[in-house]
Amino acid sequence: MADANASNSGASCPDKLKSYVRTRKGTILAAEILVSFIVIICYAASQAGGYSAVAICEMVFAMIFFGVFMMELDKQFQVVNWVWSDLFRAAIGAVLYLITSLICVIGAGGDGARIAGGVFGLIAGVLFAYDTYTIFLQIKSTRQHTPAATDEGV
Repeated sequence: MADANASNSGASCPDKLKSYVRTRKGTILAAEILVSFIVIICYAASQAGGYSAVAICEMVFAMIFFGVFMMELDKQFQVVNWVWSDLFRAAIGAVLYLITSLICVIGAGGDGARIAGGVFGLIAGVLFAYDTYTIFLQIKSTRQHTPAATDEGV
């Protein structure tokens, strides 16, 4: 049975990666991972590296969701509502990035790497906010197409 499922899946992992990155969601997640990695490098080079925790957590969560959506595990494991989980991940990431980045940019005091990390963090915050918006539109469109249950017998 496992061999039948493996042959039906069609593409190999690199092929799935290439095709998923070309989608809008794949591009957004790949950009989130890349910008988070840049923020981690900037904060690691700064004098106060304690701000990198948000970037590390958000990069790991984006990688997890990238892998789940790329391998289409969201269709196999329906115990978790992946769309709502992704919405909360993106919304919390946007808020945390904007807060920590503003703190870093405002209070950098001549630390260029910290300012650069804050600027890239602001870009990441906007990117995560855009991801939140697109997920919200996706949820809204699926809810409008779902017919409401009626209680005609009562």
